[in-house]
Amino acid sequence: MKLYSNPASPFARKVIVGFWEVNAIDDVEVINVIGNPVDSGDIPIMENPLGKLPTLVGTPFGTLYDSRVITQFIDDHYDGGLYPSSNLFKTLKMEALADGIMDAAVLMTYEKRVRSEDKQSKAWMDGQWTKINRSLDALESKGKEFFNSSFNIAHIALGSALDYLDFRHSDRAWRSGHPKLNEWSEEISRRPSMIATKPA
Repeated sequence: MKLYSNPASPFARKVIVGFWEVNAIDDVEVINVIGNPVDSGDIPIMENPLGKLPTLVGTPFGTLYDSRVITQFIDDHYDGGLYPSSNLFKTLKMEALADGIMDAAVLMTYEKRVRSEDKQSKAWMDGQWTKINRSLDALESKGKEFFNSSFNIAHIALGSALDYLDFRHSDRAWRSGHPKLNEWSEEISRRPSMIATKPA
Protein backbone atom coordinates (compact mmCIF):
# COMPACT_ATOMS: atom_id res chain seq x y z
CA MET A 1 0.00 0.00 0.00
CA LYS A 2 1.01 3.61 -0.57
CA LEU A 3 0.10 6.42 1.79
CA TYR A 4 0.22 9.94 0.38
CA SER A 5 1.18 12.12 3.28
CA ASN A 6 2.99 15.23 4.44
CA PRO A 7 5.25 15.29 7.51
CA ALA A 8 3.50 18.41 8.80
CA SER A 9 -0.04 17.03 8.52
CA PRO A 10 -1.56 15.94 11.85
CA PHE A 11 -4.17 13.88 10.00
CA ALA A 12 -1.52 11.99 8.06
CA ARG A 13 0.49 11.52 11.23
CA LYS A 14 -2.54 10.02 12.94
CA VAL A 15 -2.71 7.37 10.21
CA ILE A 16 1.01 6.62 10.27
CA VAL A 17 0.95 6.24 14.06
CA GLY A 18 -1.96 3.85 13.56
CA PHE A 19 0.18 1.68 11.31
CA TRP A 20 2.98 1.81 13.87
CA GLU A 21 0.72 0.82 16.74
CA VAL A 22 -0.58 -2.31 14.98
CA ASN A 23 2.97 -3.27 13.93
CA ALA A 24 2.19 -2.81 10.24
CA ILE A 25 4.35 0.16 9.31
CA ASP A 26 6.38 -2.04 6.97
CA ASP A 27 3.22 -2.75 4.96
CA VAL A 28 2.90 0.83 3.76
CA GLU A 29 5.11 3.09 1.66
CA VAL A 30 4.80 6.68 2.83
CA ILE A 31 5.02 9.16 -0.04
CA ASN A 32 5.39 12.78 1.03
CA VAL A 33 3.66 15.33 -1.19
CA ILE A 34 2.88 19.04 -0.99
CA GLY A 35 -0.42 20.83 -1.56
CA ASN A 36 -2.91 23.25 -0.06
CA PRO A 37 -6.54 24.34 -0.60
CA VAL A 38 -5.51 26.79 -3.33
CA ASP A 39 -3.05 24.55 -5.15
CA SER A 40 -3.27 20.75 -4.91
CA GLY A 41 0.39 20.54 -5.89
CA ASP A 42 1.51 16.94 -6.25
CA ILE A 43 -1.34 15.45 -4.21
CA PRO A 44 -2.77 12.60 -6.37
CA ILE A 45 -6.14 14.15 -7.31
CA MET A 46 -6.88 11.21 -9.61
CA GLU A 47 -6.93 9.05 -6.48
CA ASN A 48 -8.57 11.60 -4.19
CA PRO A 49 -10.53 14.28 -6.07
CA LEU A 50 -10.72 16.37 -2.90
CA GLY A 51 -6.97 16.89 -3.16
CA LYS A 52 -6.51 16.26 0.56
CA LEU A 53 -4.22 14.21 2.76
CA PRO A 54 -3.91 11.48 3.85
CA THR A 55 -4.83 9.20 0.95
CA LEU A 56 -4.20 5.45 1.11
CA VAL A 57 -3.83 3.61 -2.21
CA GLY A 58 -3.78 -0.14 -2.79
CA THR A 59 -6.12 -1.51 -0.15
CA PRO A 60 -8.50 -4.40 -0.89
CA PHE A 61 -11.19 -1.70 -1.07
CA GLY A 62 -9.34 0.58 -3.44
CA THR A 63 -8.23 4.07 -2.47
CA LEU A 64 -9.31 5.27 0.98
CA TYR A 65 -9.64 8.72 2.55
CA ASP A 66 -9.99 10.57 5.01
CA SER A 67 -7.98 9.79 8.16
CA ARG A 68 -10.94 8.32 10.06
CA VAL A 69 -11.78 5.96 7.22
CA ILE A 70 -8.15 4.89 6.91
CA THR A 71 -7.66 4.27 10.64
CA GLN A 72 -10.84 2.21 10.77
CA PHE A 73 -9.49 0.18 7.85
CA ILE A 74 -6.20 -0.31 9.71
CA ASP A 75 -8.03 -1.44 12.81
CA ASP A 76 -10.24 -3.86 10.90
CA HIS A 77 -7.54 -5.20 8.57
CA TYR A 78 -5.01 -5.84 11.33
CA ASP A 79 -7.42 -6.49 14.21
CA GLY A 80 -5.57 -3.72 15.98
CA GLY A 81 -7.86 -2.80 18.85
CA LEU A 82 -7.73 0.90 17.99
CA TYR A 83 -11.53 1.12 18.23
CA PRO A 84 -12.44 -0.85 21.39
CA SER A 85 -15.96 -2.26 21.11
CA SER A 86 -16.63 -1.81 24.82
CA ASN A 87 -16.39 1.98 24.58
CA LEU A 88 -16.82 2.52 20.85
CA PHE A 89 -18.98 5.62 20.85
CA LYS A 90 -16.98 7.33 23.59
CA THR A 91 -13.87 6.62 21.56
CA LEU A 92 -15.47 7.94 18.37
CA LYS A 93 -16.64 11.09 20.18
CA MET A 94 -13.17 11.79 21.54
CA GLU A 95 -11.62 11.09 18.14
CA ALA A 96 -14.05 13.59 16.60
CA LEU A 97 -13.10 16.19 19.22
CA ALA A 98 -9.39 15.69 18.55
CA ASP A 99 -9.98 15.83 14.79
CA GLY A 100 -11.93 19.06 15.29
CA ILE A 101 -8.95 20.56 17.09
CA MET A 102 -6.79 19.56 14.14
CA ASP A 103 -9.28 21.02 11.66
CA ALA A 104 -9.32 24.39 13.37
CA ALA A 105 -5.54 24.46 13.81
CA VAL A 106 -4.89 23.56 10.16
CA LEU A 107 -7.33 26.26 9.01
CA MET A 108 -5.38 28.78 11.08
CA THR A 109 -2.18 27.62 9.43
CA TYR A 110 -3.63 27.98 5.94
CA GLU A 111 -4.91 31.46 6.77
CA LYS A 112 -1.36 32.51 7.63
CA ARG A 113 0.48 30.59 4.92
CA VAL A 114 -1.84 30.85 1.92
CA ARG A 115 -3.28 34.36 2.25
CA SER A 116 -1.13 37.46 2.00
CA GLU A 117 -0.79 39.30 5.30
CA ASP A 118 -3.10 42.15 4.27
CA LYS A 119 -5.91 39.66 3.55
CA GLN A 120 -5.60 37.59 6.71
CA SER A 121 -8.46 37.79 9.21
CA LYS A 122 -7.29 37.96 12.80
CA ALA A 123 -10.89 37.70 14.00
CA TRP A 124 -11.38 34.51 11.99
CA MET A 125 -8.16 32.97 13.33
CA ASP A 126 -9.10 33.96 16.87
CA GLY A 127 -12.47 32.29 16.30
CA GLN A 128 -10.74 29.07 15.32
CA TRP A 129 -8.54 29.29 18.40
CA THR A 130 -11.61 29.79 20.58
CA LYS A 131 -12.90 26.42 19.34
CA ILE A 132 -9.56 24.82 20.12
CA ASN A 133 -9.23 26.36 23.57
CA ARG A 134 -12.82 25.47 24.47
CA SER A 135 -12.09 21.87 23.52
CA LEU A 136 -8.87 21.84 25.54
CA ASP A 137 -10.75 23.24 28.53
CA ALA A 138 -13.33 20.46 28.24
CA LEU A 139 -10.61 17.82 28.12
CA GLU A 140 -8.79 19.39 31.04
CA SER A 141 -11.88 19.40 33.25
CA LYS A 142 -13.68 16.24 32.14
CA GLY A 143 -10.98 14.07 30.62
CA LYS A 144 -10.09 11.85 33.58
CA GLU A 145 -11.84 8.80 32.12
CA PHE A 146 -10.19 9.45 28.75
CA PHE A 147 -6.71 9.82 30.22
CA ASN A 148 -7.06 6.58 32.18
CA SER A 149 -8.57 4.47 29.39
CA SER A 150 -6.59 1.92 27.40
CA PHE A 151 -4.68 3.32 24.43
CA ASN A 152 -6.88 3.77 21.38
CA ILE A 153 -7.41 5.86 18.25
CA ALA A 154 -8.65 8.86 20.25
CA HIS A 155 -5.34 9.02 22.11
CA ILE A 156 -3.49 8.91 18.79
CA ALA A 157 -5.66 11.69 17.39
CA LEU A 158 -5.31 13.93 20.44
CA GLY A 159 -1.58 13.35 20.70
CA SER A 160 -1.23 14.33 17.04
CA ALA A 161 -3.43 17.39 17.55
CA LEU A 162 -1.52 18.68 20.58
CA ASP A 163 1.86 18.22 18.92
CA TYR A 164 0.54 20.14 15.91
CA LEU A 165 -0.43 23.03 18.18
CA ASP A 166 3.16 23.11 19.44
CA PHE A 167 4.49 22.83 15.89
CA ARG A 168 2.42 25.53 14.18
CA HIS A 169 0.89 27.63 16.95
CA SER A 170 3.39 27.66 19.80
CA ASP A 171 2.73 31.39 20.28
CA ARG A 172 -0.71 30.48 21.67
CA ALA A 173 0.95 28.63 24.59
CA TRP A 174 -1.86 26.11 25.08
CA ARG A 175 0.10 24.17 27.72
CA SER A 176 0.18 26.99 30.28
CA GLY A 177 -3.53 26.75 31.05
CA HIS A 178 -3.93 22.99 30.79
CA PRO A 179 -1.57 21.21 33.21
CA LYS A 180 -3.30 17.82 33.01
CA LEU A 181 -3.24 17.84 29.22
CA ASN A 182 0.36 19.01 29.30
CA GLU A 183 1.38 16.09 31.51
CA TRP A 184 -0.58 13.62 29.38
CA SER A 185 0.93 15.00 26.17
CA GLU A 186 4.46 14.63 27.51
CA GLU A 187 3.72 11.04 28.49
CA ILE A 188 2.23 9.98 25.16
CA SER A 189 5.01 11.73 23.23
CA ARG A 190 7.43 9.13 24.60
CA ARG A 191 5.72 6.29 22.72
CA PRO A 192 7.96 4.95 19.91
CA SER A 193 5.22 5.59 17.35
CA MET A 194 5.03 9.26 18.32
CA ILE A 195 8.80 9.70 18.44
CA ALA A 196 9.11 8.24 14.94
CA THR A 197 6.48 10.56 13.47
CA LYS A 198 7.23 13.99 14.91
CA PRO A 199 5.94 16.75 12.61
CA ALA A 200 8.49 18.45 10.40
